Amino acid sequence: MCGIVGYVGPRPALDVVVEGLRRLEYRGYDSSGVALIGPDGLQVAKKAGRIENLDKALADRPLSGGTGMGHTRWATHGRPNDRNAHPHTDATGRVAVVHNGIIENYSQLRAELEGDGIELVSDTDTETVAHLVAGQLAGGAASLADALRAVCRRLHGAFTLVVVDAEQPDVVVAARRNSPLVVGVGDGETFLGSDVAAFIEYTRDAVELAQNQVVEIRRDGYTITDFAGDPAEGKPFRISWDLTAAEKGGYDHFMLKEMDEQPQAVRDTLLGHLVDGQIVLDEQRLDQQELRDIDKVFIVACGTAYHSGLIGKQVIEHWTRVPVEVEMASEFRYRDPVLDRQTLVVPISQSGETADTLEAVRHAVEQRAKVLAICNTNGAQIPRESDAVLYTHAGPEIGVAATKTFLAQVAAVELVGLALAQARGTKYGDEVVREYDALCSMPDAIAATLQAMQPVRDLAREIAHEKAVLFLGRHMGYPVALEGALKLKELAYMHAEGFPAGELKHGPIALIEDDLPVVVVMPSPTGRPTLHQKMLSNVAEITARGARTIVIGEPDDAGARELAAHFVEVPPVPTLLSPFVQTVPLQVLAAEIAAARGYDIDKPRNLAKSVTVE
Repeated sequence: MCGIVGYVGPRPALDVVVEGLRRLEYRGYDSSGVALIGPDGLQVAKKAGRIENLDKALADRPLSGGTGMGHTRWATHGRPNDRNAHPHTDATGRVAVVHNGIIENYSQLRAELEGDGIELVSDTDTETVAHLVAGQLAGGAASLADALRAVCRRLHGAFTLVVVDAEQPDVVVAARRNSPLVVGVGDGETFLGSDVAAFIEYTRDAVELAQNQVVEIRRDGYTITDFAGDPAEGKPFRISWDLTAAEKGGYDHFMLKEMDEQPQAVRDTLLGHLVDGQIVLDEQRLDQQELRDIDKVFIVACGTAYHSGLIGKQVIEHWTRVPVEVEMASEFRYRDPVLDRQTLVVPISQSGETADTLEAVRHAVEQRAKVLAICNTNGAQIPRESDAVLYTHAGPEIGVAATKTFLAQVAAVELVGLALAQARGTKYGDEVVREYDALCSMPDAIAATLQAMQPVRDLAREIAHEKAVLFLGRHMGYPVALEGALKLKELAYMHAEGFPAGELKHGPIALIEDDLPVVVVMPSPTGRPTLHQKMLSNVAEITARGARTIVIGEPDDAGARELAAHFVEVPPVPTLLSPFVQTVPLQVLAAEIAAARGYDIDKPRNLAKSVTVE
């Protein structure tokens, strides 16, 4: 959550920072602001709302300088208004700070500052840092970096902090604990960002910071230390995508572009993971014997990633006969799960920084469990703390509601199932190759589905005025139903619920009324004939009670077609791979309903892309 940009170099810092904020606005859009150091000292501009509001303020009062930082906010402490927008300054106007995360002991720090006669003007936890850093500088700290290190040693919680000092105009200093921060290394210029998208226009050379590190950036490079001031190292890496991947490319919305990128995202996630007939991971510090000894798997994730985990449970148990539990990461460590050396924990996180998932990983490590992470972000904290990593090479996803990263996660978790089946010997080599080849056919199936979505778009506009939509599924279709309901909640702000169809008569059928849209994810009549017959009965039951049934099914499914008010065709694929095609119509439906209702599908209210606070 929250997007941060920093810059030192020869370019106008305002241009670099504001453009970086535009690329990070998916991380939060409650307010935005910038701080620059120029000929007139420290200059700050900030406004509540979208970046367009900040643009208007800067047009009235332009800022100048070659050193600066910016922030786009997802509010935690304090309402989203001009007063609480970042950057925050100390009482003298010497120091400015921006912040991502939560400072858990800010109440004590605020009381201490007020006891010293300092008047705080915002409701945020961030402002306390500006006053504390200024106090360190006034008390004789040798440098801005020294001052920030001293303050960080007092702070509790998860945070990224970036600070500038009007009296040290050639440096920007930042600190990281449990929140993302990356350094961009250019020619005679250096950048900071919550995400590499902030500076991808200028450089593809980056350095990932580790936990509890402070970095000072200058034109000629950077210096990293730990919070104690001892020299430390970052992790250099080369960004594998370019600026065009972070731009709309002619689409009205990033989400529409990213849905169309799903075939390539799945293809890139699968690429290179079968070598000489063996499934290989991106980073593997677990040997085959350790994988062979696994007798229990926990998948931990949040939101959309949790739904990919539910799909993974079905696949892993079917292929390996190892029991799998899927846990909400936010609940995992608090219920004291039974873990040991034969337990494999699979955290799934697009950003690799999701706070609840990261804490679940740390709990698993403390209990001596093995950890195999699925992540879309190179060098993020969850992969760094895991025993093995499988990256979803989906590229940047700017739309807040996950689309291509979800299907890439489904591909990745099915690869994990194959890796375990291979290690445990529950599948022979030729069977592993056959299943991998079937996975590799999914991009074409997804592309075919995307090309046939015009009827779904038309239907979405028909039902956009409805107050609620229900989603039903069984087996592999149940997680798809949950994902469809989540997308509709996120994008269209409609009441939407996903249910296992077998539970319909145990309560949810009471919700059925005339013309209520009910989306049914239908099992294959050939792949799962018994479940298919039961689902036909469910459709008949809700149709008899007046529901408007929207059935997602295979072209030859005559029974479902006859019962459905609206029948949406998807290509026939193996049952365990059906989410790859069944998810697409539900993404399109949610996006089109939201657009018809006049909402910004890239920036749903109250949401942010990367949830880095608990």
